[in-house]
Amino acid sequence: MDWLTIFVTTVEAAVGVETVVYALAALGVNIQFGYSGLLNFGQAAFLGVAGYGLAVIVSTFGLPFWLGIVVGLVSVVIFAFLLGVPTLKLRADYLAIVTIAAAEIIRLIFRSVAFKDVFGGSDGRRAFSSTFYDMNPFPPGDYEIGPVGFTDRVLWVLVVGWALVGISCLAIYLLMRSPWGRVLKAIREDEDAVRSLGKNVFSYKMQALILGGVVGSFGGYVYALAFASVQPDVFGTELTFYAYTIVILGGAARVFGPVLGASIFWVLLVLIGNTLSEAVSAGYITFMTTTQVGPVRFMLVGLGLILLLVFRPQGIFGDKREIALDAR
Repeated sequence: MDWLTIFVTTVEAAVGVETVVYALAALGVNIQFGYSGLLNFGQAAFLGVAGYGLAVIVSTFGLPFWLGIVVGLVSVVIFAFLLGVPTLKLRADYLAIVTIAAAEIIRLIFRSVAFKDVFGGSDGRRAFSSTFYDMNPFPPGDYEIGPVGFTDRVLWVLVVGWALVGISCLAIYLLMRSPWGRVLKAIREDEDAVRSLGKNVFSYKMQALILGGVVGSFGGYVYALAFASVQPDVFGTELTFYAYTIVILGGAARVFGPVLGASIFWVLLVLIGNTLSEAVSAGYITFMTTTQVGPVRFMLVGLGLILLLVFRPQGIFGDKREIALDAR
């Protein structure tokens, strides 16, 4: 077995592009669910709206890159507002059902044949990231620390992505220690009590939904720029489910919980997948083929998550008091 390859790919997964994307998506979910108690199952739509906002402005209309960034963010805020107005008075599973349906509507609009000239249909959009890579301060080449290394393009994406993660964590830390953050936590515990104190619960929920959507949308930008393309099926419901898994794994209502959860999640997937593949190739495992390794790794990671929820439902770094949810 090639243990060096397993080690290198695992270390790269711990800080790789997928980890950054899902860390940002999970940070947004943590604001909405962990701190506010909102079961928003439409987080994937926020990433998709941001990514497509950038791609459409640049590749479809030929407008500047930075205008695409602004349009994407404005579109995320508008989508959060339109989603929140009719749904935020719903609770628990009803809110989850409506938001997951809204995310699917957005995805189907992106892949619609009727709007193919704008969104590119099932093929998506490309050729919009050249301005971003023109700003790359790293000269062309590979950058390595021992056996672990990245190309200059990937390194530039990682620097920007992890900077966004750091800024988001700092902002969340400061906000949740403020009176505004304490109101959000109180709404999560008992919104009727908060309402009785004269607070506008709907307004606070809307602010949490928008803020979580904006933070999550940074993940959409990172994905779009890292792969220089957007495609509608990338922003499917599994993205939202992975983000919730990461929040629960790291610990809800913990600033760094989603970041550590994202890293652990992808390390487990890559480590188990590569180890099984090497074991099959070397003949140590004979009851499966390499094509079956992908599903099996998800089964094993899923089993581990089930055991985690049984024995430590608050997650690795969480607190049981932070997972209470008013689902009346």
